[in-house]
Amino acid sequence: MNRFTTFVVLGCVAVASAGCQETVCASVDCKTWLDPAAATLPDVPTTATVEDPAEVKYYPSDEPVKLGMEHFGRGNYGIAERYFRDAVEKAPRDVTAWIGLAASYDRLRRFDLADTAYAQAIRLRGESVQILNNLGYSYMLRGDLQRAREKFMKAYKLDPGNRTIANNLHLLDSSSQFIRRTPEL
Repeated sequence: MNRFTTFVVLGCVAVASAGCQETVCASVDCKTWLDPAAATLPDVPTTATVEDPAEVKYYPSDEPVKLGMEHFGRGNYGIAERYFRDAVEKAPRDVTAWIGLAASYDRLRRFDLADTAYAQAIRLRGESVQILNNLGYSYMLRGDLQRAREKFMKAYKLDPGNRTIANNLHLLDSSSQFIRRTPEL
């Protein structure tokens, strides 16, 4: 770049800076701009943006449960199981974590561990519609269609309008139409 071009560029920058300074002073009280201590803010009522910490209920299992549900939804049942197990270790009275753990064990075909997790959830909450439905699905995965029907029907009596239970009963009915064969020797 030659000297003339450099001079023109620097001149444009100076003019632009002066223009910005004028704009700032025109839109803001220059005394305030130059001396922030002189600034006075108008009385504007403040709005609380964060809840009072005393009102927020945090459970140590919140994050692992969230991650467990996310991985379960993606079909990563082994990873989901690890997060749900972590959640029940941190908060042994968290029914959601126990149900998630049991469902993960079902998908991993660890029915013995699933039964233990379902039993713990029932101890904490009782036989809720969700637990009964999940138990029915667990028995259906195991091939125990009679016990599955019992659990689904118990859940259906508690909530006859529940579409998930109705769909599971329909799935169970279609499963029972398959021919069972004994393993060949």
